[in-house]
Amino acid sequence: MTFAPQRRWRNLIDGEWRDGATGEHIVILNPASGEPIAEVARAMPQDVELAVAAARRAFERRAMLALTPAERGRLMFDIASKLRTMTEEIAELECLDNGKTLANGRNEVALTVRYLEYYGGMADKLEGRQIPLGDGLVDFTVHAPFGVSAQIVPWNGPLPVGARSVCCALVTGNTVVLKSPEDSPLSLIKFAEACVLAGVPAGAFNLICGYGHDTGAALAAHPGVDHIVFTGSVETGKRVLRAAAERVVPCVMELGGKSAAIVHADADLGLAASRAARGIFTHAGQICSAASRVLVHRSIYDAFVAAMVAEAQARRIGPGAEGAELGPLISGRQLDRVETLCSVGVAEGAVLACGGRRAARTAGYFMQPTVFRDVTPSMRIAQEEFFGPVVVALPFDTPQEAVDIANGTDYGLAAGVFTRDLSLALWTADRLVAGQVYVNDWWVGGVETPFGGAKRSGYGREKGQEALLGYVQTKNIGIRL
Repeated sequence: MTFAPQRRWRNLIDGEWRDGATGEHIVILNPASGEPIAEVARAMPQDVELAVAAARRAFERRAMLALTPAERGRLMFDIASKLRTMTEEIAELECLDNGKTLANGRNEVALTVRYLEYYGGMADKLEGRQIPLGDGLVDFTVHAPFGVSAQIVPWNGPLPVGARSVCCALVTGNTVVLKSPEDSPLSLIKFAEACVLAGVPAGAFNLICGYGHDTGAALAAHPGVDHIVFTGSVETGKRVLRAAAERVVPCVMELGGKSAAIVHADADLGLAASRAARGIFTHAGQICSAASRVLVHRSIYDAFVAAMVAEAQARRIGPGAEGAELGPLISGRQLDRVETLCSVGVAEGAVLACGGRRAARTAGYFMQPTVFRDVTPSMRIAQEEFFGPVVVALPFDTPQEAVDIANGTDYGLAAGVFTRDLSLALWTADRLVAGQVYVNDWWVGGVETPFGGAKRSGYGREKGQEALLGYVQTKNIGIRL
């Protein structure tokens, strides 16, 4: 590491950096060591009031709408330019408060820059349509912003997940109050700094850091909020939706996953194992679309499990700053949860092929990469999200059985298919209930491809052109000449 992080950080409200109303701070821990690295001003419901009021004033004075779409686009490019100069600092912050490797931290910045430039380029291309109604009538549609967009983002990828929803909101004319995750808020504060440097109008983007039970709840329920974007767990998402339902506020919800990769009998075994391992062990499995279930044809089941075990055991456990392939979980709380659920799996009769407990280290929140075999679809470990480096392997005999098992959870975020048979791949993909299906890889796609869930994995789409439609409402204007 080449720098010592700033010790104290503040919230951005109405273009000014401020301490919280109570003067309290949230201590940020390094998950690789458990040691404190910084303090962030704790936002409270009083600060939510200030931030929403600032966003409301900015919207009513048309802070973003007064700019042409092309000017809004150039503003996104300016933010991207400022952010790019902060790459190394942000990468190191991602190591310190999130447990990522330096390479992944740099990739997070590059991805965020790509979001800003992609949606910056889309700002002047979101068009309405003209509807022919006959002589003497002119009818057309426009895309109108909702107003104040409240956004709550998760701790596992705060910078790109937060930035993509902020830029979608701003280029469509909304204003934003974003609550950063209390476990890993530092990269989003650097994003806010880039917004200020680029000249985002005061109040158009406000950033607060607080706990979900008070600050997040106050933001979701605030009467001045017109639109909510939430990424997180299903249970927290339900609470946000209850608050939104009281005022009939539209939402974009990206919730959990228990995504399945189906490995057919003719699949390239080595390819399937390496891609599935990447899908579950990247960022220690703390990714909503992780490949947390693998459904394998019985004829290759034993060989595939052995290949997954080899993949797991080849990964070096340690701090991301040291370049280890498997970093820490975000907190001791999350480590306890993952280890406890592993114990449940053993009690249910599943067999540990490897792992199953925390790593033997003197500090930090590290979990062994874990592979369960002989798992049945009804087991809790086959139904519940670990959000850790744990994969469960289930056998199947027919393609229809594989699809039934894959669809047999409350979730529908992502799915995968491994086969050399294109017809079988398309047959399987057509029947999987998931927002995105990957064939012969995991995480196929990019900024340009829509991302979101089915069933209890949420609704609405982030990424791609479709994302912008979640930040506007269609207004029809009819004129009799």
